[in-house]
Amino acid sequence: MAQRRMFSNTITDSDLFMDMPKSAQLLYFHLNMHADDDGFVGNTKSIMRMTGSSDDDLKILLAKQYLIPFENGVTVIKDWHIHNYIRSDRKHPTKYTSELKQLELNEDASYSKLPFGSQVSTNGQPNDGHLVGNCHTEVRLGKDRLGKDSKGKYIEPGKPKPGKAKPARHKYGQYQNVLLTDEQLAKLKSEFPKDWQDRIERVSGYVQSSGKHYKDYLATIRNWAKRDQQSNQSNKVAPQTREDWFG
Repeated sequence: MAQRRMFSNTITDSDLFMDMPKSAQLLYFHLNMHADDDGFVGNTKSIMRMTGSSDDDLKILLAKQYLIPFENGVTVIKDWHIHNYIRSDRKHPTKYTSELKQLELNEDASYSKLPFGSQVSTNGQPNDGHLVGNCHTEVRLGKDRLGKDSKGKYIEPGKPKPGKAKPARHKYGQYQNVLLTDEQLAKLKSEFPKDWQDRIERVSGYVQSSGKHYKDYLATIRNWAKRDQQSNQSNKVAPQTREDWFG
């Protein structure tokens, strides 16, 4: 089993994660550290005793779907492949092969359980008849089945299929942390012709100081502009005298 483990802040910095009790967050980190190279944990109760975690902590992780449970007590980290990518020449396949056959890897690299009767067979052929490639042992890659969509070519988890690459995003702002495509920048200039640069700098400074990141920075700038407009309207003082009304 590989000794190094990584965590993606798209998961651990989310409001959903940060809203959990610290004890549940701690348990999540320890489960990730003790998982095998496919994200499976076979000694969840032992790790809970080691960390002093309660049954409620485990229930929270299950309720928020950070873990996928199996009837035999084994659990798998749902977002394992978002956190970690282990090269095939360094990876030790899981011993929980029957549980692995019950999972599929989605386009966003998260695990989900297959519908009953659709488990992957031991020869890499799912019962629904679609061929599965050799990526991630015998896990079916959701809609991106390697044998069908990529003609046998390996697709790294979390990356788009060939021919569907997203437009490049360029860095803007003082701290080079506001990411916009050329089309988004053009829209920004059109919507805020007088102060589009100031709006970028405002977001850039906030992201740098807070550590937060946004999926869509153009949408963030628009939301901030809408919020500013609402705030300005609410701060207007209603006229109190005749002179106020008629000037």
